[in-house]
Parts: sequence; C-alpha cells; structure tokens
Amino acid sequence: MASKLTSHSNLQCFLDRTLVSVGSHSLPKTSLKDLNSLWQPIGKEEVEYFNLRDLWDQYNEWSIFGTGIPIICPNGETVLQYYVPYLSAIQIYTSESLASTRNMVEESESDSWSDDSESEKPSRSWDVTSEDSYFDQEGSWPTDRLGYLYFKYMESSPPCRRFPLMNKVNALSRRFPGLMSFKSADLSPASWMSVAWYPICYIPARCYEKDLYASFLTFHTISSAFQDDTFIDSEEDKSKISTTKDGSSKDTKNTISLPPFGLATYRMRENIWLNSENSDHEKLMTLYSAADSWLKQLRVHHHHDFKFFTAHMGKKLSFGA
Repeated sequence: MASKLTSHSNLQCFLDRTLVSVGSHSLPKTSLKDLNSLWQPIGKEEVEYFNLRDLWDQYNEWSIFGTGIPIICPNGETVLQYYVPYLSAIQIYTSESLASTRNMVEESESDSWSDDSESEKPSRSWDVTSEDSYFDQEGSWPTDRLGYLYFKYMESSPPCRRFPLMNKVNALSRRFPGLMSFKSADLSPASWMSVAWYPICYIPARCYEKDLYASFLTFHTISSAFQDDTFIDSEEDKSKISTTKDGSSKDTKNTISLPPFGLATYRMRENIWLNSENSDHEKLMTLYSAADSWLKQLRVHHHHDFKFFTAHMGKKLSFGA
C-alpha cells in the first residue's frame, strides 16, 4: 500500500478520468476553400477534425450521472467521488462566411448569460497583446489568425443554478446551430472552452467529506490547429489516455484527445490531491499559468469562474504554499 500511495496522484487521476476523446475524421485541405490556410496544420495534405456534436456527446452521460473519480485518501482508503461538468465559458471564431450564419448574436448580448462590457461585444476582428509565438513583432495577434466571432458565452450564475454541460449546449444550440454543426477544422486557433467540474456525491460517505470537496476548472482548445497539443508527461501518462471512462482499454487510433491546456482549482486540499513525488504542484502551476496567459492574450476580462477560482487559490499557487 505504501508504494501505491507514493506513486499515485489524485490530481492526475482526475485529469485522466475527465479526458475527452472524440472520433476523428479527415478532409483534404483543398476542400476547405473558405477557411484560412493559417489555421491548418503545416506539412499535411489532409486535416484531421472532429465534429462539435460528437464532442458534446462525450459529456452526455457525465452530465446525467456524473463521472466517478477514485480518490485515495492518506490512510489508504479509496473514495469514489462523482463530478458533473458545466459549461463555464466558450468562444468560437470561424471564417466570415460561417460567422455570417449566426442568429441574433447582437441581441444575445443582453441575455442573462452575457453581461460583458461594450469592449467585448462581437466584432469582425480584434488585436491582443502577448509574447506567444503566434503573435507578430509588435505584440499583436494578426487579425487573419483570429477570424470572426460566431458565438461567446460566459457563465455567471452560481453553481446551484446551473444546468449540466449537455443541457446547456442543447439549449444554446437552438439559437446558434453551429454549436452542433461545425467541425473543429472550421474554427480558428482562438476558439476555446472551459468546463467547471463540481462534486455531487461521495461513495462511501465519510466524516472527512469536507477534505475531499474540491472543484476544478479545465480549459480546452477546440480548433484543429491545436489537435496535436497534449499535456502528457510520461509514457505512463500516454498509456492512460487509451482507457475509457470505466478504465477499460480502447483503440485511440481514430480519435482526437482534448486534454486541458489550463486548470484552476477551488477548495483543493493539497495533501489529498497533490503528490510531491510526481511534481503535481509544478504541473498545477504550469496549467494555471497557461490558463491565465490565454485569457490575457484574448483580453477575456469577464471569465467569472476563473476570477472566483483564482481569488481562492492564488496565494497558494503564487507562493508555493
């Protein structure tokens, strides 16, 4: 049991069990006539992509029942903790021809799910400042990389008033059908989403339940431009990606995985979730910094969940407490 506790990481277990792999398809680049060539992988004649509808379907069962995360406690006991995913934020940028199909975008700015400032209303294109390699010498992301805003959503309701991810996407897609019909190859590299994971129950329930109460905010790119960017540290981690939600093996040859490029946490007890032997704290720091950098690059000022999570985890991450 000692060796198991030494090597096990509850944080990595969470990341493994919430990893989404979507069915992969391919198209020749010549068939993507309306899309910016800068969005497509260099040196490939075909573009691999997934359908957004298939992506949301991966969250369907989790949205209904939750996904079980086996948590090993310091005393060696295992608790199965269930999490439900919620859509926290999403921005979809695409070509002008596809963006022009959006319905009522301007009117949606006054809806309950979007309370952004005037400066963040939909626009044809915009510049941001960053040191990212995609940016030009003057520090701006070229507008031909950004594309045109099709849809934006920033959740601001408290967790108790939210609908699970699949329910929310189904509701939003009635006004923005591209959420179901677009391919990842249709989307610019600036397209992304974040998912909030909140616990719903523990099996078995124990007196240390409060020690296990932790929430997570994961960030994912949803463009084919980043389909090969995965957060994998070792051969052991690579092997974990080829498992299903219940732990059984599966063939990932024809799938695209969407591991998080960013992460924030709330009420996470480090002695429960992090393993110093596995460099978990450094990994968490890296993922958190990536999420913070991404939002700054895109000038996203109203990501309510990220602000909340940061307010409760910032000191520990910043000073390595």
